[in-house]
This record gives sequence, C-alpha cells and structure tokens, in this order.
Amino acid sequence: MTVEDFNKLIRQRRSVFPKDYTGEKVDDSIILQLLENANWAPTHKLTEPWRFKVFCENGINKFAEYQANEYYNSFYGTEKFLEKKYNKLLNGPLKCSHIISIGMHRAREVMLPEIEEIAAVACAVQNILLSATAYKLGAYWTTGGVTYNSNAKAFFDLEEPDKLLGFIYLGVVNNLPEVGKRTPIEQKVSWCKE
Repeated sequence: MTVEDFNKLIRQRRSVFPKDYTGEKVDDSIILQLLENANWAPTHKLTEPWRFKVFCENGINKFAEYQANEYYNSFYGTEKFLEKKYNKLLNGPLKCSHIISIGMHRAREVMLPEIEEIAAVACAVQNILLSATAYKLGAYWTTGGVTYNSNAKAFFDLEEPDKLLGFIYLGVVNNLPEVGKRTPIEQKVSWCKE
C-alpha cells in the first residue's frame, strides 16, 4: 500500500447506516480480521482495554429485542417514549451482518486516567472502521439505545467499573458513499515555532 492509498482509505471512511445494507452476510473470518486490527491500537501501559462482543445470525435478533425492550421498559408510558424509536431499535439492526458491542474494560491492576482507556478503545474502533472500509463494508458506530444504561453491562459481558461505549453495525453495501466533506484543517490548527 502506498502513502497515497493510505490517505485515500482514511478519507473514504464513512458511516453507512443499516438501511443501506443488503442483508448479505459477511464471513466471520473477515470480522475476526477487523477485530485483530483493533487489537493493535495504541494502549498506555499495555492495558488493552477494548472488549468486544459479536452478534451475528440469531444473535442479531437477540440484540435488537434486548435494546428495544430496555427502551420500552425505561420509557413506555412517559412523554419520552416514541413508538417510531422503539420500532427502529427493534427492526433497524436486522439488516446487519454483524453487530459488535464496544466495551472499555477498566484496568484494575494499573490505574490510568479513565480518558486514556476510553481513547485507546476509540483508536481500536477507528481501526475496525478503517478495516471495514478496506473490505468495502458498510460500518456505523452508534451509541444505540442502551449504551448509557448501567443495567446493560451484564448483557454485553461487562462489569463495574467497565463502560459500554456503543456498537459497530456492519453490513454489505452495493455502493459505498462518496468521499465526504470537511472544513480545511488550517481552520483547526495553530503552530508554535518559537
């Protein structure tokens, strides 16, 4: 891979939503490769805080039902409950080939600032998203319906003081979106040379 190919890959990474997935299944070996690439993210003190749970096949239904039921149980009968959101949580994931929950395992033996562990997991997620782009897969990082519900940790194999940081939805797409737009980097950078 050339530097130009690498730069192009980074610029081509886009969020692709499940509504655009074909429903075709991705081979588990490709998902495992995405996760292996995640495993090479930078990590302070080598804590490797990322924890992933992969939902596929009937597991997708289990995931969708779980998050929809959690939403229903939390908000039904209140002004916050939206039937449309409930149906999206229940049916939206069904076009995915795989869904990967993103967990941050809080190191017990080495105490680091939590933000460093969260940043390491975010780097691992970016490795997955870039890898999905290289495989021409649709990918979307969402906080979903249960990310901030502390009761959800057990369902995703997490403990206290671990954190659930969201989900990566993956699927086959007919066409990846075109390169997106960003404001010029010069608007976001200052230089100090003296």
